Amino acid sequence: MALKIYWTKRADKKFDQILNYLQDEWGESVANAFIRKVYDFLNILSEFPEIGTIENKGKEIRGFTIIKQINVFYRIFRRHIHTIKLF
Repeated sequence: MALKIYWTKRADKKFDQILNYLQDEWGESVANAFIRKVYDFLNILSEFPEIGTIENKGKEIRGFTIIKQINVFYRIFRRHIHTIKLF
């Protein structure tokens, strides 16, 4: 069963900042490619939530590199996943 993914406000804000930067500096096609990579990853993550490595064992935070410059950090809960931060 796929888990539902929720974005924290911090993650959502950072996603928008990255997207705006890519659009301004590299153009629409690069920004769209980034969006596809993120959403492709989220689709995989919802099916295989333990795909990321444990970054903070005490808080059960996992991380995954989407592209060389961008990592996503998230927590798995019983029925959903929270994206915490993009970095």
